[in-house]
Amino acid sequence: MLTQTTTRVLEPSDLGAALAILESEPVANAFVTSRVQIAGLDPWRLGGEMWGWYADGRLRSLCYSGANLVPICATPEAVRAFADRARRAGRRCSSIVGPAEPTAQLWRLLESGWGPAREVRANQPLMVTESPSAEVTPDPLVRRIRKDEIELLMPACVAMFTEEVGISPLAGDGGLLYQARVAELVGAGRSFARVEDGKVVFKAEIGAATSQACQIQGVWVAPEYRGRGLSETGMAAVLRHALADVAPVVSLYVNDYNTPARKAYTRVGFREVGAFMSVLF
Repeated sequence: MLTQTTTRVLEPSDLGAALAILESEPVANAFVTSRVQIAGLDPWRLGGEMWGWYADGRLRSLCYSGANLVPICATPEAVRAFADRARRAGRRCSSIVGPAEPTAQLWRLLESGWGPAREVRANQPLMVTESPSAEVTPDPLVRRIRKDEIELLMPACVAMFTEEVGISPLAGDGGLLYQARVAELVGAGRSFARVEDGKVVFKAEIGAATSQACQIQGVWVAPEYRGRGLSETGMAAVLRHALADVAPVVSLYVNDYNTPARKAYTRVGFREVGAFMSVLF
């Protein structure tokens, strides 16, 4: 018997079914889950469409299509359906990102029409922890950034983004959207830094956050302070806050070639549990 499949844009009434899929893999799906829990499935509030793939009338896989294209719990057949829809719509995202296997399949299907990519990061280890390591003492000078300190924080955020992504977040709209996101995290109490002599020398944010898992992002040490262990003690401090105030599981993903960072995160208490992949345009 043939399986009947279909793909469509989800509507607000599909929220319960979508959350059931998202919450089935709370760590891998934290980024999209956090957005959906706040904004629902209305495309205007969500900042993009949520595509659903159905088999025999049941929702099985998702794909978020906004600034990023993100396959979620996507089977190979669902990825093919999402790729067909993405190809017809044309590229509107700045990246494709998600669990490595379905993201790689999605990119193989889209590359001939959407390529070349500016960069492909095929293996970004996904790391998690439920408890900090006793090996690293948290930096007592790492603290939450206040709302009146956004101007102090912004140069470090811009430097981190430019170094990590390869382009400045100030391009295009002059950085208005990026500054709004930084302000959102600061306002939520999820931006942390060590400040010395009026300058941020270490920073990190708790980005995506749900009741089940959260994700640390934007880890950065000022170049002249690197090699002093600030990434380890600073991360230990942020991890302590994340576990105490946000979620019982903390995750992050890192480029596979960034050996020093992977070693630092391991020392702090993280372990590798999978891999993400990013395609940057």
